[in-house]
Amino acid sequence: MKKSVSKMIEHHCNTILLLIDIGAAGFRDFSRQHPDQVKNIGIFESGTIGIAAGMAMTGIVPTVYGISPFIVQRALEQLKLDFIYQKAGGNFITTGASYDFSALGYSHYCPEDILTLKTLPGMEILVPGTPKQFEILFESCCMNGRASYFRMTDHCNHTDVDVEFGKAAVLKQGKEAVVITFAEMLDVTIQACLDLDVTVLYYTTAEPFDYVTLRNMLVCPKIFVSQPFYTGTFYTDLIRAADGMRIAIDGIGVPLEVMRSYGTKEEKDMHLGFTASVIRQKIQSFLDRPA
Repeated sequence: MKKSVSKMIEHHCNTILLLIDIGAAGFRDFSRQHPDQVKNIGIFESGTIGIAAGMAMTGIVPTVYGISPFIVQRALEQLKLDFIYQKAGGNFITTGASYDFSALGYSHYCPEDILTLKTLPGMEILVPGTPKQFEILFESCCMNGRASYFRMTDHCNHTDVDVEFGKAAVLKQGKEAVVITFAEMLDVTIQACLDLDVTVLYYTTAEPFDYVTLRNMLVCPKIFVSQPFYTGTFYTDLIRAADGMRIAIDGIGVPLEVMRSYGTKEEKDMHLGFTASVIRQKIQSFLDRPA
């Protein structure tokens, strides 16, 4: 993340990075080199989004970096009123994913970020699963004049895939179902599907959603979604992609409830069934059901 943002700051004088305290230490040396373009506003999320919007209205391209729930939920009204309503452009990079900060409790969790932001018309939502994918997506979007949200995770995939903004990557083709996966769920989903006759699509752009690729791959009217977000986040998109077809939808995701349990990220994954063996069992059960 730092490499891509630093490159943007160095090559475009009309850009600025606003930090919400988190990550400030990592940019200390860079902020000394570019004192007018790197600012640590502090723990003032809603106000920082408002400041960023004011800058955007003057032609500056702001990038804001912070923890997912503090930007998506705490500053949601500012994102809506100051950026979406005003058609202002800017970048919002968050860390923490759904529950990377597991030891800090559920005030620092945000499995709802994608579902929440999909209610803001025109918001671009990017969910890279590796640093390389972030670099590709960020360079594609960072100066395009739109509001772009980048969801980062500390628990990246080992498998790297060439990605393109707005396009799903077709990793495997089969006849019994389409399996869609996102972000850091790629590794376990690929492993779960190794010996299954299914198509696997990997999405790193959540919005705008790639309806065309999914529609073209629907040789069987069954779609299974493997997602590290709230279950059901993409169901409306799947129905739209089916374009009038009668389809069956199932999947695995974070239950729509407050996550009150504590433990490591890995322990939470085990609890939710985010493992290759559990995902394979769920997909196989789905395949065995009548269409």
